[in-house]
Order: sequence, then C-alpha cells, then structure tokens
Amino acid sequence: MTPEVGVGPWPGGPDAWPRVDAAGRPSADHGDPLDPRYDTELLEHGDRRNVVDAYRYWTVEAIVADMGRRRPADRFLHVAIENWAHDLNIGSVVRTANAFNAAGVHVVGRRRWNRRGAMVTDRYLHVHHHPSVAELAAWATGEGLPLLGVDNVPGSVPIEGYALPPACVLLLGQESTGLTPEAVAACRVVLHITQLGSTRSLNAGAAGAIAMHAWAEQHAVPGAAAAGGAGAGREGPQAERP
Repeated sequence: MTPEVGVGPWPGGPDAWPRVDAAGRPSADHGDPLDPRYDTELLEHGDRRNVVDAYRYWTVEAIVADMGRRRPADRFLHVAIENWAHDLNIGSVVRTANAFNAAGVHVVGRRRWNRRGAMVTDRYLHVHHHPSVAELAAWATGEGLPLLGVDNVPGSVPIEGYALPPACVLLLGQESTGLTPEAVAACRVVLHITQLGSTRSLNAGAAGAIAMHAWAEQHAVPGAAAAGGAGAGREGPQAERP
C-alpha cells in the first residue's frame, strides 16, 4: 500500500482554522478573519503538494511571497539553461532551482520546455524566456549580474574553491552538446565540475544541482560566513513554523 503524501484536512475543522487579529497576529477569536496565507480548499480537504511542512495549506501566492522575503537583497541566484532541442533535463533544473530558492529561472532558446520533471515546482518560481543568448546577456547586464557558465569546455575553471559572486546567473548548456559558443563568449567565466570517472560529462540536471549547491554553500547556507563565504543567508522555511 502506497503511503499518502502530505497532510489531511486541518485538525479540528473550520473552527480551528488559523486566524489573525487586526495587527496580523495569530488569534483564537472566531470573529477574526482567517489568516490570508492559507487556502480554504486545502484547509478543508488536505494538502498533498510537494512543499515543505512549513508551507502546508498555504496559497501559491503566499509561498512565492515568503520565498521572496527569505531571499537576501544582496545575495541571490538566477539559473539559466539553453533549450535548443527541447531538453528533458530542464524540469529537473527548475525543481532544483526551487529547492535553492533561486530568484529566477531563464529558459534560453525555445519557449516550450518539458515541465513534467519540475513536479509543479515552477509555480513557485519566476520563470523567464529569452529567445537568444544575446538577449539573456543583455538582461543580465541591465541587472548588473555576471553570467557564469557551467560546462567542461577547454579553458574552464574548477568550480571547487572558486569564489562565486553573491548575486549572479549560472548558465547551463543543452544536454549532450553543452554550452553553445555564443553562451561561452557571453560568460565572465565557465566553471567545470571535477570528475573522477570515465564518463565525459554529467547530465545537465546533475551539473545544475552541484553548481547551485556550490553557490548556496558560499552564500545561502547558515554558517557560510564561518566557512569563508560572504555570510549566512536566511534559513529555509523548515527552520521555523510560521
């Protein structure tokens, strides 16, 4: 028997649903309004979504807003991936970007991408489309964000030990072909993940996860400052129950 994912209806029924007073503080007064973060359909029927426990029963909009609140203004990550041949790995990259609370995901090339692997996590992210690398680069320049490629091309630098900028865009290439020459040329630096086996490369989903974690270790994971990073970021929603 497959175990159920998530949680059932809010314990205690509608009388126990979370409420707030005029100042927005939790309230037990039934005359006060429901906490606007919560979705009444989910409170009534349960929440089976792929979200951490702290976000159970919340609306999509409330989750997106809270993820933004938790993202430091001076330390944030964007993730871009080239999509010239309908890459099936994009969904996995999007899901990982959600896990690291990326400020945005950028699909470069074809607008359509396979959302199946994202497991609906794209609903909680800001997903952008750029028809070309040049347009992505122009956007990044306008935002003051450096582009950092991730690929094991000649001239690339090991990501291990590299001081990643606190605010930047990680650019991943198409599966099998890697970054296009245009993408390589647009990047401040191209980083590679050191490999120890016989395979030539990692798939884009795995490479993206490793690169995002490398950035998070330096700039977002609690204790990063002690490890030599720019400073500890705000903890994830697991750290506190709103």
